[in-house]
Amino acid sequence: RRLAGGTPRAIAGTVNTLPPATPKTFPPSARLRASAEFQAVFKGGRRLSSPQLRLHAHVRAEATEPRLGVAVSKKVDKRAVGRNRIKRLARELFRHERRHLPPGDYVLIAQPGASQLPADALRAQFLQLLERARSLKPTPPPGTMPTTPGASERPASDS
Repeated sequence: RRLAGGTPRAIAGTVNTLPPATPKTFPPSARLRASAEFQAVFKGGRRLSSPQLRLHAHVRAEATEPRLGVAVSKKVDKRAVGRNRIKRLARELFRHERRHLPPGDYVLIAQPGASQLPADALRAQFLQLLERARSLKPTPPPGTMPTTPGASERPASDS
């Protein structure tokens, strides 16, 4: 027999025994969009390079999650289809790897010649850069000085 919605009775009563899927989304909060955000990464971040990709990583102590920005210029590929392919591959790989990265901002820049690479080679280069980015230490927030032991015990000068 079938239920009102056309679902067989045997399927309607079953319980899903699969484990819940891990969230591998790429929400808007995980993207760099504003020019000022890109400039902050270029100014304060570390640069990691491979032959066709360059990753700027700005790991910050006050960041809550890893965020990605991707830049692919017309020098890389004159056709939008080729540029979008590189961006899509980068976002997809970052979406899977972001939970293993330290919180901060990352900007991936494709170099000329990247559009001629097959998808596997692009993924391998980006994975290598992300692996190197995992070992980066966060930069302290600006304006804070590390405390020196015994600094409060020094007498003030009388000058």
